[in-house]
Amino acid sequence: MSQVPIRLETPRLVLRGFQDSDIVAFLSYRSDPQVAKYQSWDTPYPEVEALKFIQLMKHSTPGVLGEWYQLAIELKDTDEMIGDCAFCILADDGRQAEIGFTLMRSHQGKGYATEAVTKLLEYLFTEYKLHRVRANCDRANIASAKLLKRVGMRREGHFIKSLWFKGEWVDELWFAILGDEWQQ
Repeated sequence: MSQVPIRLETPRLVLRGFQDSDIVAFLSYRSDPQVAKYQSWDTPYPEVEALKFIQLMKHSTPGVLGEWYQLAIELKDTDEMIGDCAFCILADDGRQAEIGFTLMRSHQGKGYATEAVTKLLEYLFTEYKLHRVRANCDRANIASAKLLKRVGMRREGHFIKSLWFKGEWVDELWFAILGDEWQQ
């Protein structure tokens, strides 16, 4: 675990801790029904919950077993916060983690999520010396499934109508990559 705030850079992005000024952008994409469609929250996303979330993230320590840690995704050129990516080192196995990501609709399809997730994977395998990182998505979320394959993750499972989600049973796709595979 690191007490030092995480700041990761790619050619176009900065992945960093949340700050108070992120509230407007955070509320914007969290309240977008198309963005929320495959996420755990409902719309509109309450401002009070957004404020609580940002305060929680500002005071969280990355890498605590079993706790999700989210990083804001910011455009380097404009300092605009456009989404977030997250990781959770598994409570029952500290050598494995799960990741997730969300991007503002107006910034989807430009390679930003791929860039952010690639950097997050590099950080996790380098900083935490992880054995394995996994991710999941709804089978209908084709863009996320393609992204996970693009960053080198393999589809390991397709669970049919395995999750009751927003009033219906949905299929889950599970992806993973090993640290050894990431090194190659």
